[in-house]
Amino acid sequence: MNRRHFLKRAALAAGALSSVRMAPGLNLLAANGGGGKLRYALIGGGGRGMTHLGAAVNETLVALVEVSDPRVGAVKKWLQSKNQDPEKVRVYVDYRKMFDEIGKELDAVFIATPNHQHALPAIMAMRLGIGVYCEKPVCRDIAEARQLREMAQKFKVPTQMGNQGHCDEGYRRLCEYIWAGAIGKITETHSWTDRANGGVGQRPPVEPVPAGLHWDEWIGPAPYRDYHSDLHPHEWHGWYDFGNGSIGNMGCHVLDGVYWALKLEHPTSVEAEEIRGGSDERYPTGSRIRWDFPARGDAPPVKVYWYEGLNKTTTAEPVGGLRKAVGEARNLPSLLKELRKKYPEEDLDSGDSGTLYVGEKGIIYTGTYGQDMHVVPWDSMKKTPVPPQSLPRFKEGVFKNFIEACRARNTETAVSFEYGTRLTEFALLGNLAQHAGEKRKIEWDGPNMKVTNMPELNAWVKREYRKGWQL
Repeated sequence: MNRRHFLKRAALAAGALSSVRMAPGLNLLAANGGGGKLRYALIGGGGRGMTHLGAAVNETLVALVEVSDPRVGAVKKWLQSKNQDPEKVRVYVDYRKMFDEIGKELDAVFIATPNHQHALPAIMAMRLGIGVYCEKPVCRDIAEARQLREMAQKFKVPTQMGNQGHCDEGYRRLCEYIWAGAIGKITETHSWTDRANGGVGQRPPVEPVPAGLHWDEWIGPAPYRDYHSDLHPHEWHGWYDFGNGSIGNMGCHVLDGVYWALKLEHPTSVEAEEIRGGSDERYPTGSRIRWDFPARGDAPPVKVYWYEGLNKTTTAEPVGGLRKAVGEARNLPSLLKELRKKYPEEDLDSGDSGTLYVGEKGIIYTGTYGQDMHVVPWDSMKKTPVPPQSLPRFKEGVFKNFIEACRARNTETAVSFEYGTRLTEFALLGNLAQHAGEKRKIEWDGPNMKVTNMPELNAWVKREYRKGWQL
C-alpha cells in the first residue's frame, strides 16, 4: 500500500468512526481500545458505588466522579486490591467536566449519587450515545422521569434502573400467579417499610465543610445552602432538595410488584391519610398514603396503600446513618397484624418491608424485593396450581444484564428507563401527597402531568435548577 492510498483509507476510517459516534451507537474507539471490555465511568464512588465497582470488575474503569476525597482514596485502595492500577483512572469532582473532556471515550456510566444528581448526568450521557445505569429512583422529580424516558427513546441507548428485585424470581412468579387468577381479581394492596427517611424541625446550624468534601459540586443542581450535619453521606434522603424520603428510598423496590403485576398506569387521585413528623424542608418520619387507580380492562379499580416509618416521631433516632422504626412503633397495615395473629407460624416479615395483595379468593405476600412470594398461608400455596412461566428470567442479575446490553447495544434491558421511569413516577406521586398535607386528596391528570385541584403542588412536579446545572 503506497502512502497516498494509506492516508486516504485512514481518513475514510476516521470519518466512519466519527459518524458512528455522533449517532447513538457503540463507541468503536472505546471498545477497540479496551480490548473488548466496556470503558465506563462511575459517578458516585462511595456507598452503593462500591457495589457498582464490584459488578463491573472485569470491565475498564476510565473515570471516577466523586466529591469526597476520602471516598476517592477508598476506591483507589479497592482497585489496588483487584490488581488494577488506580493511576490510570481519571478523577473528577464534576461530571460536567468529565463528559466534556472524555465523554467520547465511554461506553457506559454508572450513577450512584444522591437523587438530585441522577437526571442530569443520565441525560448528558444519553446525548452522547452512552449507556446509563442509574440507581433508584432514577430521578427526583416526576418531570425528570418523563424527560429521561423521552431521551432514552430518542437516543436508543441501553438503560437500566438499579432495581435488583425486578430481575429476581419473586416478582416474576408474582406476576404469573396474579395474571393466572390465583387469588382472583385484586382490589387493594398494602405495602410497608420500616425506613424513616425524614425528620422534624429546621436545619441544623451551619458548620465548616469537612476536609476533602467538594461542597459546591455536591449541591449540584439543587438550591445552594451552606454545609450542615444530617446530609452527607446518607441523611440527604430526608430533605426535599436532595431526596425523596422513605418512599423514594424503598418505594421502587417494594411497590415494583404492585405496579407490574396489576398493570397500573396513572392513578386518578393520591392522598396522605396520615403523616407524622416532617417540616417545610423535610419528609415525614412516618406516613400512610393511598393511590386510587381506575379499572383497567377487566381488572377492577384498586386501592394501593403505603405505610412507612413510624407511628410516633420520638422513636426514630439515627442508627448508623439510618432512621429506622423499632418495636411497636412501626407503621404497619392492620391486615398484616391480623394475619400474624391468625398464622403465627408464618414468616410475614422477611426483611424490613413487604406487600400484601388482596384478591377475591385470597391474599399473596411478598418481601422487600419480591422474595418469599406465596399465597397466605403456605398450605394454600401448596394447593394453588402453578402457572406456566411466561416471563423471562435474568439469573445473571441487574448489573450483568446491563453490561451485556451495552456490549450488544440492546435497549431491552431488564429494568430499562421505559419501565423504570414509569415506576419512579408512580412512587414519587406519594411525595406529592406528603407535600399536600394530611387528608388532602390530590386529583391527578397523568397524561398531562399535573395536579388539577391544587395547582400550587405542580411546583413540585417540575422544579427549578441552579444556574449552570440545568437539564
